[in-house]
Amino acid sequence: MLLGSVLVLLVLGGAGPASAHAALKGTDPDDGAVLKSAPRHITLTFTESVGLLDDSLRVLDPGNHRVRVGEARHAEGRSDTASVTLPAKLAEGTYVVAWRVVSADSHPVGGAFTFSVGKPSATIATTSTGPTENPATASLFNIARYLAYLAVALLIGAAAFVPLCRPADRGPLRGPLVAGWWTLLGTSVVLLVLRAPYENGTAPATAFDADAFGRTLTGRPGLLLLARIALLLVVALFAVRLRRRTQWSRPVLAAGGVLAVALALTWAAAEHASAGIQVPLAMTSTVLHLLAMALWLGGLAALLILLHRTELPAAAVARFSRVAFACVTVLVVTGVYQSWRGLGSFGALTGTTYGRLLLAKVAAVVLLLAAAGFSRRWTARLVGADARTVVRERVPEPVGGPPSVSAEEPAGLAGADDGRRGLRRSVLAEVAVGVVVLVLTTVLTSTLPGRAAAEAAGQPVTAGGLPVASVTNVPFDVGTPNGHGKVQITIDPGRVGDNSVQAVVFGPDGGIVAVPEVRLTLSLPARKLGPLDAKLRNLGGYWGTSDLTLPIAGTWTMSVTVRTTDIDQVTVTKAVRIQ
Repeated sequence: MLLGSVLVLLVLGGAGPASAHAALKGTDPDDGAVLKSAPRHITLTFTESVGLLDDSLRVLDPGNHRVRVGEARHAEGRSDTASVTLPAKLAEGTYVVAWRVVSADSHPVGGAFTFSVGKPSATIATTSTGPTENPATASLFNIARYLAYLAVALLIGAAAFVPLCRPADRGPLRGPLVAGWWTLLGTSVVLLVLRAPYENGTAPATAFDADAFGRTLTGRPGLLLLARIALLLVVALFAVRLRRRTQWSRPVLAAGGVLAVALALTWAAAEHASAGIQVPLAMTSTVLHLLAMALWLGGLAALLILLHRTELPAAAVARFSRVAFACVTVLVVTGVYQSWRGLGSFGALTGTTYGRLLLAKVAAVVLLLAAAGFSRRWTARLVGADARTVVRERVPEPVGGPPSVSAEEPAGLAGADDGRRGLRRSVLAEVAVGVVVLVLTTVLTSTLPGRAAAEAAGQPVTAGGLPVASVTNVPFDVGTPNGHGKVQITIDPGRVGDNSVQAVVFGPDGGIVAVPEVRLTLSLPARKLGPLDAKLRNLGGYWGTSDLTLPIAGTWTMSVTVRTTDIDQVTVTKAVRIQ
């Protein structure tokens, strides 16, 4: 139930497209430039290497007709660029360029910009970059990604629990191991099949396009998924060979460790660690982070299953407690490094979506550690109770005396029973919070890091923080008592492309107030573009969206409608500059 609710809220409930690691740094010609003569090439430069699609760059002329351009390619062998050749002659007027590429961490990103030849057109072509992700494809793809993380944690954690903790009865773990293997195999196949529609922003049915699927099989994300599927087949053969063994030799354990590392590499090579700064160190950190997470959370699931189905010895619980402590240490060290690498500054913690998600993950991890603390206490109590019971059982009966009935023995047994019940509850809490941590981790892998945002803005990453997003205060007054205040509109990052919007309503006393409705539209009169409806949603205490695409830089007119009652509302306009 918990997993289902989280998936619905974070996947199906989020209509906005996922941000990607690659961000546009600049264009040639510049956005909005007026050129004396037509350029021969269009070149886009990104913050990291990008993959190109068949339709990566589309150019529309002033009459809204598509211009025939050359094949999209990397400029001068630079993998962080996308370029096309234009016809020798272009008519006078304004042209719109819509682009879509795949960043090095496998996520698609798109946008649009304009340039003019001779002079700007009285009317310009209009185009949509298309949805960054088709909603149905995005939902299926993201659900598969979430389930893959859960499956690899269960598979690696439950498999490692046996040699590390040495439970007397490992039979109950066979079912979870098989379920984890099949789930990971199935999700990997789904991710491979949906890779092309996900990159192109098309419907799931387009997955059956043979040409598109062929390109997936030769691209880096597709090859990594194929490697993951092949590794899972090796894991299955490995497990069959070991099924009847009760003791595992060191070479066998080493081979299992190599397979686990190889599986983790199929994630590290396809996510944020594969692009940006310090890639070798980042890849190593990500592999260690994923393995520590799997050992801890997957081991917790194994521990919970054995506590409910068998009389798990206290010694096995104590061994897992030591393993969990080591995993937490690795998670803290690698997590701090990855946070620094992704954020680049303290200001990004609250100034970017990535930072806010990271804070949410940290809060969830703190809860997880608190639950783990209770588990360690119950483990210590269980070990102590078992020790008292064992000592009492070894005390000989007095010769010729009455049967020995000690008050300590029932107390020891009662303590063991209480310890097991308490441990079950605390481990269950750890597993529940662990699922939330996993989901937040998956969301972070598809969110624009603060460092990349700063690079895209053309400003260095400093300790002072990131460039400030566009924040506009719009006063309103509906003409009724206490019917006035202001709306604070934050457009992040306030640049061309995908933006998130938060609208917070403040009353006359300066406090946040709830209103029945807030609407926001934006228009660019100079280009006769709009109005574009931001489609704000009530997010509990404020209104917002993560699905506002602004294709052109300039001074936009923002119209804010605030409805305070069923009949009282007012619309106020304000100018806002989009870079």
